[in-house]
Amino acid sequence: MNTLTVGDKAPLFELADQHGSIVKLADTLKENKQALVYFYPKAMTPGCTVQAQNLRDVKNELDALNVAVFGISPDEVKRLDKFCQRDELNFTLLSDVDHKVADEFGVWGLKKFMGKEYDGIHRLSFLVGTDGNIAHVFNKFKTKDHHQVVLDVLAELTAK
Repeated sequence: MNTLTVGDKAPLFELADQHGSIVKLADTLKENKQALVYFYPKAMTPGCTVQAQNLRDVKNELDALNVAVFGISPDEVKRLDKFCQRDELNFTLLSDVDHKVADEFGVWGLKKFMGKEYDGIHRLSFLVGTDGNIAHVFNKFKTKDHHQVVLDVLAELTAK
């Protein structure tokens, strides 16, 4: 697993969202917006739900900071749509079934759980600046605190 770091160029992905529409990172950057690209293992699981609900609840603050939110998982579009409806999510979820984008960001790799090893998504997030480069990598957080860690880093970066 070769995870992207600050200063690396973000892959300009194109993925289907929860409605089946194609979303392009390049379009967000053209709007002069930053992007929070967060990877999560599976829609509607406890940790992923808490993380998504908290991002939902701070969406207005993220909008005020000119940040678009993209949650990426290997789930099918249908499952993402169900997740969005069930939890009234107000941001974009993207389907990366073949984990191509996860590979490009370096978040797909070997995981261990209860003595078993398997390949899957590692829970990491990236702030992509308006220039298309990685401005920050979020790799140390608990799912319940992810939203606050993001807001704190954005406040630091804005103050500079």
